[in-house]
Amino acid sequence: MSSFTSPTTRAGRREWIALAVLMIPVLLVSVDNTVLSFALPEISRSLRPGGNQLMWIVDIYALMLAGLLIAMGSLGDRIGRRRLLVVGAVGFGGASALAAFSSSAEMLIAGRALLGFFGATLMPSTLSLIRNIFEDARDRRTAIAAWASMFSGGAVLGPVVGGYLLEHFWWGSVFLLNVPMIIVFVPLALATIPESRDPRPGPFDPISIGLSLVAMVPLVFAIKHGAGHGLDDTTLASLALGIVAGWLFVRRQQRSSSPMLDLTLFRNPVFSGALAANALSLMALAGFLFFGAQLLQLVLGLSPLESALVLVPGSVATMVAGFAAVRVVEHIPPRTLVPMSFVLSASGYALAAFTGHPTVVSVMVAFTVLGIGIGLAETITNDLILSSVPPAKAGAASAISETAYEIGAVLGTAVLGSVLTATFRSNLTIPSAAGYGENENAFETLGSTMQFAEKLGDPVRGWIEASAASAFDLGVQFTAGAAIFVALGAALVSRRTLRRG
Repeated sequence: MSSFTSPTTRAGRREWIALAVLMIPVLLVSVDNTVLSFALPEISRSLRPGGNQLMWIVDIYALMLAGLLIAMGSLGDRIGRRRLLVVGAVGFGGASALAAFSSSAEMLIAGRALLGFFGATLMPSTLSLIRNIFEDARDRRTAIAAWASMFSGGAVLGPVVGGYLLEHFWWGSVFLLNVPMIIVFVPLALATIPESRDPRPGPFDPISIGLSLVAMVPLVFAIKHGAGHGLDDTTLASLALGIVAGWLFVRRQQRSSSPMLDLTLFRNPVFSGALAANALSLMALAGFLFFGAQLLQLVLGLSPLESALVLVPGSVATMVAGFAAVRVVEHIPPRTLVPMSFVLSASGYALAAFTGHPTVVSVMVAFTVLGIGIGLAETITNDLILSSVPPAKAGAASAISETAYEIGAVLGTAVLGSVLTATFRSNLTIPSAAGYGENENAFETLGSTMQFAEKLGDPVRGWIEASAASAFDLGVQFTAGAAIFVALGAALVSRRTLRRG
């Protein structure tokens, strides 16, 4: 691992206070990734969106976030990371209020798009500021562990907070929650967080920003759309547009004397290997959350809030493992520790795949084992990514890391979700009395199948519910089995590319 700062400069009180303040926007973005899912039924009743509109309400946030991360990371290097963070936080608060008080589906889609836009300014800014605030290697790892813990913890906290708010308030409260946190954050950020930027920034390049957006958004959309509709014209057209724009973006960066994205970063095997490992780990994690939420609610009969609480021990284990990695890596080199963590994650998926009929306890234990592996890996890989580039390039490196996160999460839902759906459909047995030929679309997913079964009388209802639960159990086993190979692939990549720091 390369080092570009003095290892003797230890962090003081001011640096740790700045870190605490930086955790607020990390929590905001992480919670916003997952808090919406429980509000969808009430949003559907209130705003009456169409099927495509509901899809865009869910997806537009991730599309904007993934598409703009690289551009915003580079922009922060140029204009100042704290400045971009504060401006983005104010915009995030305004977009949250717009989404909370939306009176139509179109207004809510616009609000979610703005949340994604301003959210893209927050995440790379926080991680790159950590790179520049904490010069000592151990301090930096501890700060990154806090960042990763807040990010993963917020993903689980989102459903818990969302479930509580929806039991007591209207659906807009899940967005309005952001506003008071930002009102507190902005003056604290200005008072405690030091400004940092690239001392020799290149000229602002709107063409490169546009190309990066046109490359990332269609590619992410193609993955999401293809998971549900296959390789149709929309999927192929989106893929083609993204690939062409990506090629033009790379060509422009190669020819520019001051590129928005320094492609030479990828020549460093530590940087590239850690990125690949991050994407693969998030891919497997997203797949687990995709089937775990359905399993807990639709098969085991838990409420959304109860389901979220089952995952809390795993989230806590992730946080603890992240901080433990700071000390463990002093005794076990990254090239050994990171692959070991992914093997541990694979063990969590193995518990889900081979324990037979799943229970609340087995899901909790599997997610806890998985979380320990993810927590260890994320702290070390993010530290390797940031410490392998000069501080001046921290914004771009952080943005690339965040983009790998987003792509990994999208691939997890799309690829592993497709394995689950295909296995479920092929093993679902529907009695002729249910009229499968006339109601084929009602049996696409576990949720729609159970909903359709509720309309039928016994014994047909019982037959369908039992068949659906059995088919979904088998789908979980196949999906967890596929995730084992993803985790072991991450172990292999990290073993071959990482070296001792």
